[in-house]
Amino acid sequence: MESEKRSSSVSDVGAWAMNIISSVGLIMANKQLMSSNGYAFSFATTLTGFHFTVTALVGLVSNATGYSVSKHVPAWELLWFSLVANMSITGMNLSLMLNSVGFYQISKLSMIPVVCVLEWIIHYKHYSKEVKMSVIFVVIGVGICTVTDVKVNAKGFICAVVAVLSTSLQQISIGSLQKKYSIGSFELLSKTAPFQALSLIVLGPFVDYYLNGIFLMTYKMSTGALLFILLSCSLAVFCNISQYLCIGRFSAVSFQVLGHMKTVCVLTLGWLLFDSEMTLKNIMGMAIAVMGMVVYSWAVELEKQAAAKAAHHGKNSLTEEEIKLLKGDLNVAPVKDVELGQPKA
Repeated sequence: MESEKRSSSVSDVGAWAMNIISSVGLIMANKQLMSSNGYAFSFATTLTGFHFTVTALVGLVSNATGYSVSKHVPAWELLWFSLVANMSITGMNLSLMLNSVGFYQISKLSMIPVVCVLEWIIHYKHYSKEVKMSVIFVVIGVGICTVTDVKVNAKGFICAVVAVLSTSLQQISIGSLQKKYSIGSFELLSKTAPFQALSLIVLGPFVDYYLNGIFLMTYKMSTGALLFILLSCSLAVFCNISQYLCIGRFSAVSFQVLGHMKTVCVLTLGWLLFDSEMTLKNIMGMAIAVMGMVVYSWAVELEKQAAAKAAHHGKNSLTEEEIKLLKGDLNVAPVKDVELGQPKA
């Protein structure tokens, strides 16, 4: 039992580590690929389509070689999930284009309370005071170190609302589908990736043209840009797998809260690698956010222990009906042995 717990803890840490490392690496690679100082490949939606294409191919190879087993999930559920996921990607890109960076960061921070509310509405989930307080700490901390100017307009606000709702719903759905169909994270990803890849490859160039005013076919591909696209796609596979793993093992709220560790890592690496400014405000914000994450982990562990105690007590305690049945069994008259004519011992 103890070894199983230790093995599970190691797997949990591994899933989070893979998600943080691959996500931060993906952001750094995309920064070099898409920035004007890098390769100026400013086609974010199409690039996401490439990511899901490679992920879908990895899934097909895995199923063909017998590494993973494909379980049945209704096509309409996969289509619905892909639609929500694509709305999330497109909404985030449009929100970043139409709003200031400050409002974009606030909209991302709002996902934590939105996920909490949606899980309460959909799954009737309740949270302890400690969890609520830790979430507030994380939101305040990340807000301090990331939010700068806050400007918003009607179109940008609508896009931000769509992005936040669809992203929150997508993350809740990942966990729900895994539990509903008893399907692993990689198997679910390999089923949804082809739908997302096809739609994003077809629609992506038009969305990017609307965002940038530049069509994909006019971009002059270089060897360096191609290598970074391949690197971005490779990191995206690990990022997608680890996201499904983390949400399947924990919850959408945990993924959002502890996922802000990536923001802290990105800010630190930006300061180390790209000469980004690191102010006292950034440092204070990161410290508060990390403290909130530590408190959140502690609060979730408390909830798990309380649930385990309740389950253990429920197993060991007899109901009134069970006690009556036991008493009834004791009062039953002894059965006579037919052969000897004596009561059975």
